[in-house]
Amino acid sequence: MLLIRLAQVSLQVAGDPARNRKVELLADLFRDAAPEDAPVAIPYLAGRLPQGRLGIGWSTLGDPVAPAASPTLTVAHTDAELTAIGALTGPGSRAARAERLRALLGAATAAEQHFLRALILGELRQGALDAVAVDALARASGAAGPEVRRAVMLAGSLKDVAVALLADGPEALARFRLTVGRPVHPMLAHTAPSVAEAIDKLGGCAVEEKLDGIRVQVHRDGTGVRAFTRTLDDITDRLPDLVTAVAGLPGERFVLDGEVIALGPDGRPRPFQEIASRVGSRREVARAAAQLPVVPVFFDVLLVDDEDLLDRPLTERHAALARLVPERMRVRRTLVAGPSDPASREAAEAFSAATLERGHEGVVVKDLAAPYSAGRRGASWLKVKPVHTLDLLVIAVEWGSGRRTGKLSNLHLGALGPDGEPVMLGKTFKGLTDQLLAWQTERLLALSTGDDGHVVTVRPELVVEIAYDGLQRSTRYPAGVTLRFARVLRYREDKRPEEADTVATVLAGQT
Repeated sequence: MLLIRLAQVSLQVAGDPARNRKVELLADLFRDAAPEDAPVAIPYLAGRLPQGRLGIGWSTLGDPVAPAASPTLTVAHTDAELTAIGALTGPGSRAARAERLRALLGAATAAEQHFLRALILGELRQGALDAVAVDALARASGAAGPEVRRAVMLAGSLKDVAVALLADGPEALARFRLTVGRPVHPMLAHTAPSVAEAIDKLGGCAVEEKLDGIRVQVHRDGTGVRAFTRTLDDITDRLPDLVTAVAGLPGERFVLDGEVIALGPDGRPRPFQEIASRVGSRREVARAAAQLPVVPVFFDVLLVDDEDLLDRPLTERHAALARLVPERMRVRRTLVAGPSDPASREAAEAFSAATLERGHEGVVVKDLAAPYSAGRRGASWLKVKPVHTLDLLVIAVEWGSGRRTGKLSNLHLGALGPDGEPVMLGKTFKGLTDQLLAWQTERLLALSTGDDGHVVTVRPELVVEIAYDGLQRSTRYPAGVTLRFARVLRYREDKRPEEADTVATVLAGQT
């Protein structure tokens, strides 16, 4: 496939607000694509490079290069060239990257140059195209949309499913099954303002502790144990204490969902930042494990032996979990018969209060009849926390003044709009320690796309958890509201940008 086709479709998709039209544009593209083009075309259209960041900035891309008169670049050749450019390291590599990039741009037409520059700089923002691409693949291949979405969920990779569909048609979807060793994206929860309202919405439910740890999905096959984060990163080697704990469980083949936390001498949970630092570190693992051992706490099971439990109700999954995992390694919970049972409602409120007293951040209320909706934020799980919090994207940041001179300080915060693009909700510089200021300055400068001396615009890739006291109407911001007394709680590098909260979620918090 020629690169010009991607550039043209990208421009059309960006200019058409109608989702159905976007689906049809991508479906036409996929009908013409070869299977080997899919792993490159899909991230390109979503504004991502498969290679990640190439270390190329505007200073390298800014100089004009005479465009080619006619399109000859293929998607495969472009990807190979960008891979080669990214692999150049060491003395003289900057000049070598610039020279090779100029050669690539010289082979591109003007439209292709514009597309490539935006792609490399991270400025190709066209909304949540991964979700649109799933529907487009279904339409192009004749497969059922729900079956394609389930295959993507089980594969953990849209690209792998696309290659199989384009090569072999709908029959290829049968290959994608829940498999030990291949992680799936976890089920996520919506927010409810109170335990009572969550019970009213769900009826018969379980109320479970909401732990302030790192989400883990643990796979065991015989004596082999592997652990993955919510973003599907393999962290097995970093958590030998988790591996040891799971290796001691009965059973041969299973997939568990839970969190790892760390406990202090008083039995109370250690701060999230300490656990995140422990899980994120690849150095001196044994020493880190001795200094801050983690404790696994599981709340779901997705597979036992070769039996897929995803579509089973929570009651059945929890029964299977209880057979595998001892009580000390399971999340605490209480059951509620329904809204009309005052005694169990009171017990749920008492359980929630006791959970907070133990130092955890809230509860999750779960529908007992619901299946496990992997990779989705299901309405059958509702989290309740004592303060309002949102996971937002940093879309820009201002240089500080006074004691914060030289540091990036005031964050511009955005939630995801209907098209997947961030919509600004306000700013905050509150809650930032000196350590966090130094960290975010370095991290955000690496994501910078522009600096006018006051405001640094950044690629919206960093998720930050914000506490706030409520919403107030504001004509200054496009959603019509802004956050009252917003303050930074922590950065969530364990979350992908598309997992940030939506404007719809924010507005629902007003009710």
